[in-house]
Amino acid sequence: MITGFDRILIEVPDLDEALAQYSALLGSFQGTAGGALLPLANVAIELRATPIIATARIAGLVLIDDCVDDSDGPQLLPAPNRDLHLERVSAASQRLQGPATSLGISAVDHLVLQSRDADDCIRVFGEEGLGLRLALDQLVPEWGGRMLFFRTGKMTLEVIHNPKQPPAEDHFWGITYLCPDLDFTLAQLDVAGVSHSPIRNGRKPGTRVATLKSHDLGLPTLLIEPAP
Repeated sequence: MITGFDRILIEVPDLDEALAQYSALLGSFQGTAGGALLPLANVAIELRATPIIATARIAGLVLIDDCVDDSDGPQLLPAPNRDLHLERVSAASQRLQGPATSLGISAVDHLVLQSRDADDCIRVFGEEGLGLRLALDQLVPEWGGRMLFFRTGKMTLEVIHNPKQPPAEDHFWGITYLCPDLDFTLAQLDVAGVSHSPIRNGRKPGTRVATLKSHDLGLPTLLIEPAP
């Protein structure tokens, strides 16, 4: 049974350059074989050096499965017709989760997946597949079309299916970090030389958001402060 997300995998062409960017945003990473890791409250961010790619990309997800024995390492999960990189690890191997960073980023609020087929994503990620809870399924044309929200382990996987402009293939697109005090975080980012948009109201009533404009590895990145 899937009980949460262990890691978000981000492949980068140059690890040193990626660390220079993301350390200004998230703080100090721990070195790993071929990459670096930083635990947040609900998931870890892993950077993997992948010299064959030209730009950074969100390569995949590692999920926690309390029914698997991963003594031989993470197990790949099949995702028919989705062409997504998914792995699972046992609950015993879950990374130690860290406190809020020095800049006040505490967790990942949600990860966005652009998809060609929302119904098939329900089959893959929902009760008949990986068993993630489908918290919401709605049509919002002004926000891109049909939107699915799968939730587990205090993090959401948001699937967007735009039938008018479907992606060539399914891919993880962007990431939203949770900031309990967005004013504090943006003030710290200003000191660190990280560019961002002004604060604006979020889609969910009571939330406030800002978009990163630098130090984001070229990935669409949002900061969100939850409703009081």
